[in-house]
Amino acid sequence: MERRTFLRTSVVGAGALALSGSMWHSALAAPAQNATGPYGPLQAADANGIHLPAGFTSRVVARSSQTVPGTSYTWHGAPDGGACFADGGGWIYVSNSEMSGSGGGASAIRFDSGGNATSAYRILSGTTRNCAGGATPWNTWLSCEETDTGRVWETYPFGGTAVARPAMGRFSHEAAACDPVRRVIYLTEDVGDGCLYRFVPTTWGDLSSGTLQVLRAGTATSGSFTWAAVPDPDGSPTATRNQVSGAKRFNGGEGCYYADDTVWFTTKGDNRVWQLNLAAGTYELAYDDNLVTPGSAPLTGVDNIVGSRSGDLYVAEDGGNMELCLITPDDKISVFLRISGQSSSEICGPAFNPAGDRLYFSSQRGTSGSSNGGITYCVTGPFRA
Repeated sequence: MERRTFLRTSVVGAGALALSGSMWHSALAAPAQNATGPYGPLQAADANGIHLPAGFTSRVVARSSQTVPGTSYTWHGAPDGGACFADGGGWIYVSNSEMSGSGGGASAIRFDSGGNATSAYRILSGTTRNCAGGATPWNTWLSCEETDTGRVWETYPFGGTAVARPAMGRFSHEAAACDPVRRVIYLTEDVGDGCLYRFVPTTWGDLSSGTLQVLRAGTATSGSFTWAAVPDPDGSPTATRNQVSGAKRFNGGEGCYYADDTVWFTTKGDNRVWQLNLAAGTYELAYDDNLVTPGSAPLTGVDNIVGSRSGDLYVAEDGGNMELCLITPDDKISVFLRISGQSSSEICGPAFNPAGDRLYFSSQRGTSGSSNGGITYCVTGPFRA
C-alpha cells in the first residue's frame, strides 16, 4: 500500500494511531528531487509575513510572553516541537518550550470545532531545553530534553501530572515516534555523532520500564540494520551512543515520524531525511541536499518532520530560508511556505489537526530573534486528502 493510501485511513493527530500489521509501505525509490509543488507557486507575503500557495491563509495563534487570545494563559517562550490531539469535536495543540528552569517545559491550547482557542495551560514545568518529542496512541505527549543527560517526560494534555521516563535513556533527546505495530518508540539523538534508538516497553502503554536499543548498521547511506540493547540507559559514565559496538552514527538527529511500517527521521548536520523500512529491515535516504537536481536544494537546516493525510511529508527548516518543505510520495520536493523577516529564527512543531485541514507550527524566535519573541501560527487551506 502506498504512503498516500495508508495515511488517508490513518491519523493526522495522535488520537487514533491504531495500525494493522498487514499495512504495507512502498518505500521511496530514491532521494527526493526538485519539482513544482502540488499547490503551485508561493504568493506574496500575507499580513503575517508568510508566503503561501493560492487558497491558503495564515493566522497568529499565540505569541510568547503574551496572553493566548481567548484565554488567560501567557504563552511560553521558544516554542518548539508540537502535536495535535483529538478532543471531542475540537482538538488540543501541545508545544514544547526550549527554555530552561521555570520557563522550560510544555504548554497546550484547546480549540473548539471551529478552531477557536477556549483555554490554554501548562502540562510540564521546570525542565531543560525541551525540543521535540512525540504523541502516543494513548493521548500523552512525550516531551524530550535536549541535554547530555536529557530525559523523556510523559505529559498529559487532557489532565495529569507529568512523569519522567528514565528507562527511555539519558542522552540529548530530540524526537520520539510511536510504532503501535511493533509496540516500540523510536528516539533521535541531537549530537554530531548521535544514534537512533528504540524503546521497547515491558507493557505497551506503560513507559515506566522496558529495554532501550540502538540501531546497528554499516557506514553507507543504505543497507540493512539490526537493533542491540543498550547496557546502561542511564548513560553514566559512558554515553549511551558509545556503549554498543557497531552503533550507526547520525549527524545531529532531529525530527522523527512513523507511518505504515516506515520511520522517517532527519539529521540537521548533513541536511538529510532518512527512512527505515521496518518490514524489510533496511534503511536509505529519502532526501539529501547534495543529491538534489535540477537546481539548488530547497531544504537546508533540516529539522522537525510530520506527515499528512495524503502521505506528503512536511519538513521544517532551522535556518535556511525559513521554509516548510513538502516531499510527496513520488519523491518530489518543493517549498510549501516561507516566512519573511525572521532570519534569526527557526520553524518548529508542525502538526495537523485531526481533520487535516489546519497546520500548526511555530517560529521559535519570531521577528525579534529572541526566545521571548516566538510566534505560533495556524495555516488553513485545501490540503490534499
